[in-house]
Amino acid sequence: MLTKGPRGTNDFLPNEIEKWQFVEEIIRDLCTQYGYREIRTPIFEHTELFLRGVGDTTDIVEKEMYTFEDRGERSLTLRPEGTAPTVRAFLQHKLYADAQPIKLYYIGPMFRYDRPQAGRYRQFHQFGIELFGTNHPSSDAEVISVAMEFYQRLGLKGLEVKLNSVGCPQCRQDHKAQLQEYLQVKMSELCSNCQGRFDRNPMRILDCKSENCSELVADAPTTTRCLCSQCSSHFEDVKKYLDLLEISYTVDEKLVRGLDYYTNTAFEIVYQGIGAQSSIGGGGRYNGLVEQMGGNPVPAIGFGLGLERLLLSLEHQNIEIPTKVTCEAYIVTLGEKAEATGVKILNDMRKQGIRGDKDYTGKSFKGQLKLADKKGAKYAIIIGDNELEKGKVTIKNMGTGDQDNIKIDNLISFLIQAREEE
Repeated sequence: MLTKGPRGTNDFLPNEIEKWQFVEEIIRDLCTQYGYREIRTPIFEHTELFLRGVGDTTDIVEKEMYTFEDRGERSLTLRPEGTAPTVRAFLQHKLYADAQPIKLYYIGPMFRYDRPQAGRYRQFHQFGIELFGTNHPSSDAEVISVAMEFYQRLGLKGLEVKLNSVGCPQCRQDHKAQLQEYLQVKMSELCSNCQGRFDRNPMRILDCKSENCSELVADAPTTTRCLCSQCSSHFEDVKKYLDLLEISYTVDEKLVRGLDYYTNTAFEIVYQGIGAQSSIGGGGRYNGLVEQMGGNPVPAIGFGLGLERLLLSLEHQNIEIPTKVTCEAYIVTLGEKAEATGVKILNDMRKQGIRGDKDYTGKSFKGQLKLADKKGAKYAIIIGDNELEKGKVTIKNMGTGDQDNIKIDNLISFLIQAREEE
């Protein structure tokens, strides 16, 4: 029998899943407030989508995708990121025909074959937003502000926004030429991956995690030095809007992100408390991606935030996520008549929205009370033959131990009032 899940995956058990549900509620409330609507795309897509969208020189496409053939010999890939599928849905369902801008968000699992490490897994989860239909720099600032507001609502501190501009295609061509000229004499010292990127996408060399390569490109031409006047103006305006929103940031001229579709604004949000891989989210503008995937030119910007990395950061800062009371009232019965009455009362409670439970295994009175305590019940509703003859039940406060008798007809109103007084 297989007793372990695949490496790099997790089972989220009931006590842990409550944290995820809390975070997801924050996401949904936040996105509703900012005008973003949820989209859900398939977990797998045609492989070509990521080859064209993400870029065949990226680590994701070269080394990390889970790709397979189905029975129809079609090449399919488990989605490694959320932007390309969202763009595909945007085009397929003609969302561009709706009033612009289109503001979407998603929560879901992504898949990358990578070495598992702190907060990084082969199946991981992202919260992302995508904003289509505007190139205005204030929209760049809004996207970053959504991310920072999300972290702020969870109480996370010590975050840093790293900001850069990678320019338009023409800026990137100018930068590519300057970068290749600079790197030409250092080629033999670069790692094999970076040597392979020299002709196809030398900008990716700036993103290499090798300490040696990082040192070799320390003085390399940066994207910001190659910006055209329009891209430079856009970048300055983005910074002005971030200042207006009182979002602090650091310009990092080496920041290029790991995906080929980025244009202009690129950003990362880092927290140094969770190890060397300190990025907990990031994103940027991708004005050419919709056109690249077969549509008309549509400017767009978005981000993807790792939820495992988020939860690890919350744990590191000792931030407790509140858990819901899963059982408000636990039915404890003595005797067959009491058992039948207990089933009826429990059903009535649940119909009124009260979270309740009971024993179904024939435990003793003491065993039922222990189970009520284990389930975190606020009250134990004790039903015995003596209580039934009087039309009453005994309510035991599991926190204080206090007990009181109450008419069965008044039980639900008592529980509802107790909830309102919390």
